[in-house]
Amino acid sequence: MDGAYRLERAEYAADGFVMVRNLLSAAEAAKLLAVARSDEALRRHAYDRTDAEGRATRLTAWYDPGEDSFGQLCRTARIVDRMSALLGEEVWHYHSKLMQKEPRVGGAWEWHQDYGYWYEQGFMSADMASVFIALDSATRENGCLQVLRGSHRFGRISHGVSGSQIGADPERVEEAMRRCELVHCEMAPGDGLFFHSNLLHRSDANRSDMPRWSVICCYAARSNSALRRDPRLNYKPLMRIDDETFAEAAPRGVTGDIDFNTAQRDSRVVNVR
Repeated sequence: MDGAYRLERAEYAADGFVMVRNLLSAAEAAKLLAVARSDEALRRHAYDRTDAEGRATRLTAWYDPGEDSFGQLCRTARIVDRMSALLGEEVWHYHSKLMQKEPRVGGAWEWHQDYGYWYEQGFMSADMASVFIALDSATRENGCLQVLRGSHRFGRISHGVSGSQIGADPERVEEAMRRCELVHCEMAPGDGLFFHSNLLHRSDANRSDMPRWSVICCYAARSNSALRRDPRLNYKPLMRIDDETFAEAAPRGVTGDIDFNTAQRDSRVVNVR
């Protein structure tokens, strides 16, 4: 592990997250956003999650990282190597999702932990993490991610139904807010936020005129097998690709049969933000 990753791992252990500015170049972020907005398969498999006010955010989720631009993204060295450093071992790709929070209508997300859901899906430990990558600018006005610094150290908190979402126990969230710093994660296109599966996070509705699209790639430590082994999940080594290969690749939409997570359309145990 090089010096940069050692420093990031210490920050991740203390705070539960690491912000990596310019994880993607402006050109790479623009390429992904163009693919996202034009890809018919991503649009066809999108579905809505609504907040308490009835505002909806569209998302598309999938398991298998293919050869399209998003499949390549989640296998890049700059993400996979960093994830392995943060989790302390080889990682597997769990799933990814394209979040589409549109102007004026994009909904809010309740305070939650990812492992609050993933525990129910059978994973034995919280040795899991996600990277949130901004494709548009993420600001307070358009509903950027909010986190409670260090809240991952409280461990898994019970979750319950809140509207059409699953949220963390409000009493414990209230206490966590008294103890932890609230951080608004404002991000430029290409910035990435790596965060622990027990970190409490949420986002406000998009009441601005600016879209807030992002992609989220989720990983599990290789040793963290699920109690209920789902054949759709990727219990296999990632075919890691060099950063230069990704940077130089032409934009490529989804082709063939990708394993979209359409089962989550009617499930209350998918995390979104």
